Formats: sequence, C-alpha cells, structure tokens
Amino acid sequence: MNARRRAALPDELVFLPLGGTGEIGMNCYCYGSGPADDRHWLMVDLGVKFGDDADPGIDVVLPDVGYITAEKSQLHGLVLTHAHEDHLGAVAWLWPQLQCPIYCTPFAAQILALKLKEAGLDEQVKVHALPVGSRFQLGPFACEFVAVTHSIPEPTALLIETAQGRVLHSGDWKIDRTPVLGQGMDEQRLREIGQKGVDVLICDSTNVLREGFSPSEKDVAERISAIVKQAAGRVAVTTFASHVDRIATAIRAARATGREVVIAGRAMRNTVEAARLCGMLTDAGRLLDEEEFGYLPPDKVMLLCTGSQGEPRAAIARIAEDQHPHVSLEEGDLVIFSSRTIPGNEKEVSRILNNLARLEIDVITGEDDLVHSSGHPRQGELALLYEWVRPKALIPMHGEPRHLRAHRDFAQSKGIRDVLIPMDGNIIRLAPGPLDDVDEAPCGRLHVDGRLIVPSEDGPARQRRKLSFVGIVIVTVAINKSQDLAADIDLITDGIPTGLDGDLLEAAERAFSSTPKPRRKDRNQLAEAIRTSVRRAADAIWGKKPIVKVTVVQV
Repeated sequence: MNARRRAALPDELVFLPLGGTGEIGMNCYCYGSGPADDRHWLMVDLGVKFGDDADPGIDVVLPDVGYITAEKSQLHGLVLTHAHEDHLGAVAWLWPQLQCPIYCTPFAAQILALKLKEAGLDEQVKVHALPVGSRFQLGPFACEFVAVTHSIPEPTALLIETAQGRVLHSGDWKIDRTPVLGQGMDEQRLREIGQKGVDVLICDSTNVLREGFSPSEKDVAERISAIVKQAAGRVAVTTFASHVDRIATAIRAARATGREVVIAGRAMRNTVEAARLCGMLTDAGRLLDEEEFGYLPPDKVMLLCTGSQGEPRAAIARIAEDQHPHVSLEEGDLVIFSSRTIPGNEKEVSRILNNLARLEIDVITGEDDLVHSSGHPRQGELALLYEWVRPKALIPMHGEPRHLRAHRDFAQSKGIRDVLIPMDGNIIRLAPGPLDDVDEAPCGRLHVDGRLIVPSEDGPARQRRKLSFVGIVIVTVAINKSQDLAADIDLITDGIPTGLDGDLLEAAERAFSSTPKPRRKDRNQLAEAIRTSVRRAADAIWGKKPIVKVTVVQV
C-alpha cells in the first residue's frame, strides 16, 4: 500500500477519479466499499477526451484504468449516466480490460450499441438498459437513476447507497423547467433524497464561474425559429451530434418555414436513429441524405451537420473549405453555430469561421445570439441543488483546476463547509466522514493511435511532437571489413532548413574519420559519435538540435 495511506478503517466508502477531475472530458469515477485490502468497486462513466496539437496524430485520449483492471474480480459493474462521448466514448476501447456488465438508460444503450458493433464487441458485452428512475443493486452498491436535464436525452444523476453512507453523483446537469424533449429534472425526487440525508454530493463544476441561471432550451428554440424564419437563403445548423433537443428545435424551425431537412455527418445520423428507436423525434418527418442537398431550392433547405467543435473531417469544416462532395454554401447563406466551443478547440473553430467568411457566408454563434444554452449548471442552479439535496459534504468534479477551486469556494459560501478538491488518482474517504484524501492510485492517459492503444508518456506522440519542432536527419554509413567506408555516407533530412545538408554531411564524415579503426568495430559507439557530431553542427549553424538517426551497416 502506498506510504501516503492514512489511518485505515475496517469499513469505508471511497471515491477514486481516474479522469474528469482537473480536466473537462475523459470522465471515469470509481467508488469503493469495504476495507482497503478487500474493496468492492463500482465504476461510473468511462469517457474520452479528444487529442489536440500537443499530441500529433492522436484523435482520442482514454483514461488508464489499470488500477481497477487489477481488481476486476471485485468490479460489480459500469454505470453510464448519459450518452455523451466524454462519458461513454471509451467503453468500446477499454471494456476488454474490464469485462464487467454495463448499466445505462435506453438511449445511452442505443448509442453504445453502435460503438460496440463497430468494435466487434456487441455479442460479448452485457448491457442492461434501464428506464430513468430505475433502482438496481450491484454488489454492496444500491443504485438509482434520478432524472436531470442536460443537452442529451435521458441524462441521470446516480444515487449510490452503501452500508457506509449515501452519495449523490450528479452526472452532467442543469435546471431546465421547459426542455424541448424529455420529462425534465425530477425535483421532487431530489428533495426526497435530501430529506433522507446525503453524506456527499459529487457535483458537476463546468459552469461554476458563471452567475445566475442557464437559459432554457425553449428560449433557444424560439430564437432559432425566428432566425430561420428571416433567412432568405440556405440555412445550416451545426451543433453537438448528440444534442437531440437542438436537433428537434432545428427540424421544427425548418418545418415551420417549409424547408426540407438534410443530415450531414454519420454521428448525427446515428443519434437521430437512436432517438427514434427510443420514441423521440416522432414528428420529425422524412430527413434527407446529403446527396439530395444540391437538388433543393436555397430557400427550401436546412442542413443539420456535425463539426461545431472544429473537427477537421466533420461536415462543416469541409463545407467551409469548399471541399464537401455533396454540399456547398455561397454568399447569402447562413450558418448557425448552435454550440459552445469547448476549451482547447478555439483555434479549430476560428479556422472554420474564417473560411466561411472568405466565402461571404453569414454566421451566427452563441456569442452573437441566443442560439445555444449550456447543459451545465451556473451558480444559481448549483445553489438550488444544494438546497434540495442538503449534502453534508461536497466534492467538485467535471472541471479544470480553476473550476474545481471556484466550486469549492462557492459551496463553502453557501454553508457546505466540508469540501475537498480531488485530482485524478486521489483516493478519498467519503464515509465515515469527514472527507479525507487517504491514498492514491496509479492513473494516467492512454492514446488511441489509429487502431491501437499506446502509452501517452513514452508513446509515439512524444516523438512526433519533437519532430514537429526540430525535424529529423537520417545518416547511413556502410563500412567494409577493413573498417573503411564502403561507399559515401548517405544523409537524408526532413524538416531541416534548405542548405544545411552539406554541413551536416561534413560533420558526419569528420566524426567517422576521427574515430580510430579499432573503435569502429563497436557499431553503437560509432553511430553515437556520428549522431553527436551532426547534432552539434546543426546547433552551431541553425540553433536547433534535430533528431538524428544513424545506421551503420557492414558490406
């Protein structure tokens, strides 16, 4: 056991985040019940983050669940609070390590089924689709799906009851009393839970920096409808592919103005299919494929498309570059970005906005007008939830460090004195209270590189990152049995300024000549001498030390 381990209790309830605290995305939270040497585990959510410029070639980042994998005989299940990628996107990648049953609502089950089928796991994974409001027992954990509102169908908070205490895991939520779809937040049930007592509230922190209350989806729907009514040309709406409420809003605005609806983007079409299978979007009518876009009059078409976060291969990015095979926009058309830019995606989104501007296409974003409302709680909503649930203690989650600190301060200002900020890998005792950071578990990130899962620390992205800064020099040296050159030294450069090759070749030749013949027999030693000489020459002339690879072969 780690030396950090504090006074052990014979029976305790602990919280272990493996992703989602100290960052937005990659949510993965574990609850442990029992003594430290014999814990039973429950995992809540298993999501992804998306790669950025810091990780060249990496599209998806996963939490490292190795600590729980080692305890998988004690893992009673994985519970998914909702169907967003940052909460279930890692399941198909990591389930083979965990091999546990999965519990979620019907809509999340439909989205997950598509991913499992793509991964060839649909026949192996046992998924239990339970209605919102369901109660179920997983080992020592009595669980209940509690209805909340968010930017996706069937979002839930999770009530977890054990012999040691009661925890409410909020999931992603906001208070919206007039949602476009769904039953809304179960305020009555949350009040009942609070009356019975909640030891710890594990709570969403994403929007804690904003005061007041989030606008309702109804307000957004009315504004989008008004904008579409005034539009003279084509209208394109790009939003999160999973945002069924917003998809429904756009479709209704289109139908009210006599427009056909075209869907562009596989993720959005999959979401529509899943929603219809769950009894949603029943009034949407026929939705057209992107191949039909060009046959419709400009004032009779609305395009629903993916790419609101700047994804380079998504529909709106290719449209903005005028490279989409079936869809093109022109001067006088309108694009509505009905989304909020996730931190880290600003450059990619800005690139799309500028490309649209070059095509003289009008754009409305959430910063310009009420065309988007976040699915996360502002301060007013947090205060109401505290009032309903009346937790003895609080742990902020789902946020970067600044969000977690702000949530701690806000909760304490509202009278919740026992607040502890976790970071990924912390093992925190929830009950018996008070909160205590008692231990830590190994954690980290994994990269999805093409079809493979590779380490993040010493994986290929690290080398690619270095290549992007300094380039590479490849030196091939052929020597004969007399330890002399059998041919001229061959040198190839990539990412190196023009004109430097000759100087680097001279450095390689000097290093070879200055190495005595007896030492040339040690191929590794010779290669290292040449590598060092070439790097030093590049640094002296260029001011940078490239990656140098030297191969010595005998002929």
